[in-house]
Amino acid sequence: MYSIVDIETTGNGIKGNRITEISIFKFDGHEIVDEFTSLVNPECEIPYFITGLTGIDNAMVRDAPKLEEIAPKILQITSDTIFVAHSVNFDYNVIKNEFKGIGLEFSRKKLCTVRLSRKLLPGYNSYSLGKLCSAVGIPLTDRHRARGDAHATVLLFHKLLRTPDAEPVFKTFLNARSQEATFPPALPKKEFEKLPATPGVYYFKDAKGKIIYVGKAIHIKKRVLSHFYDKTTKEIALCGETAFLDFEETGSELIALLLESSEIKKHYPKYNRAQKRNIQQYGIFSYEDRNGILHLAFNKIKMVPSPLAIFYSPTECRIFMEAFCEANGLCPKYCHLQENITSCSHYKIKQCMGICTDLAHLEAYNNRVLQAILTLKNSSSDYFLKLKGRTEEEMAFVSVVNGMYAGYGFVPSDIQVKEPTDLDFYIIPQKNTLETQRLVESFARKNSDRIIEVSQEKLGAW
Repeated sequence: MYSIVDIETTGNGIKGNRITEISIFKFDGHEIVDEFTSLVNPECEIPYFITGLTGIDNAMVRDAPKLEEIAPKILQITSDTIFVAHSVNFDYNVIKNEFKGIGLEFSRKKLCTVRLSRKLLPGYNSYSLGKLCSAVGIPLTDRHRARGDAHATVLLFHKLLRTPDAEPVFKTFLNARSQEATFPPALPKKEFEKLPATPGVYYFKDAKGKIIYVGKAIHIKKRVLSHFYDKTTKEIALCGETAFLDFEETGSELIALLLESSEIKKHYPKYNRAQKRNIQQYGIFSYEDRNGILHLAFNKIKMVPSPLAIFYSPTECRIFMEAFCEANGLCPKYCHLQENITSCSHYKIKQCMGICTDLAHLEAYNNRVLQAILTLKNSSSDYFLKLKGRTEEEMAFVSVVNGMYAGYGFVPSDIQVKEPTDLDFYIIPQKNTLETQRLVESFARKNSDRIIEVSQEKLGAW
């Protein structure tokens, strides 16, 4: 037994959507055995553009029953049935959320006539209800009203039940473990099946092939599937527009992150919101106090005119300062890793060669600070990051020139790399941005073993 459903709503996103009309036909596979249709008072204003589409205005629903008044009838007529709708996830999730709001649970097995039609009636340009019904000769009256659309869906469903190979297709779609009902209605399964289980960047495209979302993943296939299971308003809207998928393998997460950033700025996809925020920078600086002691500290970049090094979070600054302080025998107190103390007792740096308790060695300590600063300034600004390739037969790399991200590339493993120019043929130049600079520098600090320094036109151990 099936309950074939259509709803009209206020159109304010899935979680904010309120039902204004509902129509349910109880169908046994041969004929309609029961029907329930009703306007619903959404208890909120109906937007003008929705009224223009459906014809339902505030006056029409003012005296209509509220959802809690008709909820028992909806539960009764759909009980022990399979919930069927055109683009079923929309109707089902709106009803489920509305019921949750009045303290009731709504759970039914479901079937989507869009996905069934794509499988059993292939080859049509559009699978929207109006265009599909017109193409297959199904009458559709009162378009964008719940009863008219629900009745047309009944006729379409009747046709689908009687197409060749309908039985195994229906069984597959009803299998609880099947991913079919989860896929966006306009997305052919073959689009998902072509995705690899490797790191890279993936693209969601609409019916015209326009990129509407770019993402990165360590496991592309698994990450894309997670979008289909996500029931937030944004994800449901994204999946509702997705008709094609594309991808580019990168071999490593770092290159995936860099490529994602570049592609977002290139295409400005509709559903990408990340990387449109301002990134706060922090700078390390030195100063001399009234006792003549040289300090190292960090602050927001606008407060640091000539930073010795730039970072992208206070945590990154602190981690670097701890390592720098320990490596150069500096005092945690005067590196501002501890505040309001007379002598340092840092949890990590156990042996302090500083002057926190003895100012007699002021000159020697300041010289050590100056030497550490000099080392920091003279550190190589040209280097490569050696990374895993897309296959076993290649290596990947990220190029940094004059401290700036310059691009990435892939080089065959059997190529001998001795000089920087050996990689010129393989590099894919990229524009440096604040985001990519942050990604590269953060990775380099955490993965020093991946750095191949460039010195006097030679490479370190490639």
